Amino acid sequence: MRDTRESRLLLVLLIAVAFALITVDIRGGEDSPVDGARQAAAAVFGPVEDGVSTAVNPVGNAVSAIRDSGERHDRLAALEKENAALKARLGSDDRNSSRLKQLDKMMKIAGEGQYGIKGAEVIAIGAAQGFSWTITIDVGANDGIKRDMTVLNGDGLVGRVTTVGPNIATVLLANDPDFTVGTRMEATDELGFASGQGDQPLRVELLNGKAEVKKGDRLVTFGSQADKPFVPGVPVGVVSRVDPSGGDLTRTLYVTPYVSFTKLDIVGVVVEAPKKDPRDTVLPAKPKKTPTPTVTVTVTPSANAPADGEIQQEQ
Repeated sequence: MRDTRESRLLLVLLIAVAFALITVDIRGGEDSPVDGARQAAAAVFGPVEDGVSTAVNPVGNAVSAIRDSGERHDRLAALEKENAALKARLGSDDRNSSRLKQLDKMMKIAGEGQYGIKGAEVIAIGAAQGFSWTITIDVGANDGIKRDMTVLNGDGLVGRVTTVGPNIATVLLANDPDFTVGTRMEATDELGFASGQGDQPLRVELLNGKAEVKKGDRLVTFGSQADKPFVPGVPVGVVSRVDPSGGDLTRTLYVTPYVSFTKLDIVGVVVEAPKKDPRDTVLPAKPKKTPTPTVTVTVTPSANAPADGEIQQEQ
């Protein structure tokens, strides 16, 4: 339609009529004179409106679903992030708790043996293709560590320092085949030499071939001259097997070490030896034996049982 004066007047007239009809409809309420016309229009245009709504609603729902899906994804990602952080914190707490227990045990050994120690963390193990059992610790010359110092943890003897760098050091473990340490039996004071056998028990040769030894006896380090490489009194292990003497000059024992060499984490380097030999004082308390209960059974003869000396005849 062309924009002329007549068309503008027509538009104004239509708008005025529309407002007049709206006013009449509102004032008439339920008895509105245009109600019939409105119902007729609804009958004509209702199906068209429903069709358009049916066609448009899925699109609107899809858009809403996409928007809600994004919000749900963000919430899920946030929850997963919180859960991961919580698990990491719990794992860290468990690790810290384990380390505190290790440190407490080690400090107890150091206190009982009067060892001056420098705490360290295991940061590496020996090469898998190598034949030696070694670990690397995070202390070195700058921390006062020197070659041939004793290394222990909360369970007992770990090994000795072999090489030292400015901030790290290498420790030869007590189960290495090249490792040898002087030992002393608890109570009997029998002396010997323990050698590593990898993942097998330590092999101990007692100097006295006729020494009385039994399974369960315990050993500590004998100590070295000037306390290097070993200080005295560090727990070594428990006798698990004794070879028959056979009249030899020495006697062979097999000892299960106190230390688990595949689970090392917190260790201590003895930087100051005790003023006197602690002997057996550092050994853990022996477990108390649980008494075996004794059961007494009392037999009460029944009233129909035959008296002593009488034989009941078979009927």
